Parts: sequence; structure tokens; C-alpha cells
Amino acid sequence: MAEPKNLSDLLYETLMDIYFAEKQILAALPKMAEAAQSPDLKEAFETHRGQTEDHVTRLERAFELMGKPAQPKTCNAILGIIEEGKEVMEAFKGTAALDPGLLAAAQAVEHYEISRYGTMVTWAETLGLDDVADLLAETLDEEETTDERLTAIAKATVNARAA
Repeated sequence: MAEPKNLSDLLYETLMDIYFAEKQILAALPKMAEAAQSPDLKEAFETHRGQTEDHVTRLERAFELMGKPAQPKTCNAILGIIEEGKEVMEAFKGTAALDPGLLAAAQAVEHYEISRYGTMVTWAETLGLDDVADLLAETLDEEETTDERLTAIAKATVNARAA
């Protein structure tokens, strides 16, 4: 009979999930930056790629602090969100609607990450893993800032150009 799982196990499973997701996002961001027509959107994607590299490093540190191996676990949710972004790039290539579509795809990624990181911060705090919680909270702050930046770009330029 399998041993019962606890909150620590759930945190570890979710860390593996988001670790996989961050690596997939690292691969997708350069393609999105290349496809973007708006210089502001292109820059936002490029900036977030650098941040995502830091997110991976922080996750590896969190695994280390928990005494667990840093290994990815396939995240079907992020694969689906990224696939939707690819579909937008193909269907709207060369049109004014491409950038709003790319931006929406990027925000779907951000919202997924915000949900995951917010939950993991709470779990880590509950488990008394304050160093892990701090690392995850730093990434959560960056994800929220990126989401706000994307919203500002949408409102300031990208959506109006497409209308």
C-alpha cells in the first residue's frame, strides 16, 4: 500500500510542475518576441525571458532547500496554453490582431504562473519553509509585475492598433 501523501509532497509535485512550465516558457518566449510587431511587446517578452531564467534558478534553489532533486514533471496545462499561443501566431501572422493575440496568450501563461506561485508560497509558509516561501514570493512578484506591464501595453497601444 502506498504511503499517504501530505502537503510537503504536494508542494514538491507542484514545484516539479512549475519547473517544467518555466522551461517550456523559456523556449516559447524568443518565438513570441520574434513574432511580435510592437516594439514594446517585443521588449516585454525579451525582458521576461531574462526573468524566467532567474525563476528557474530560484526553483532549483527551492528544491535544494527542500532536500529534493530538481526534476521537471510534465505540465499539460502549460503545454496547452503554449499551443494556443502557437495557433494565434499562425492564424494571425501579419495582421494587426497578432499582437493582441500574443499578449493574451502571454497573460494566460502569467495567470497560470501567478496561481501556482501564490499557492506554493502559502504552502511553503504553512510548512515553515520560510526560505522557500521567500524565493517563490520573489518570483510571484515578478509574474504579477509582468502581467501588469502586459495589460498596460494592451491598453496603451496594441489593442487600439488592432481595432
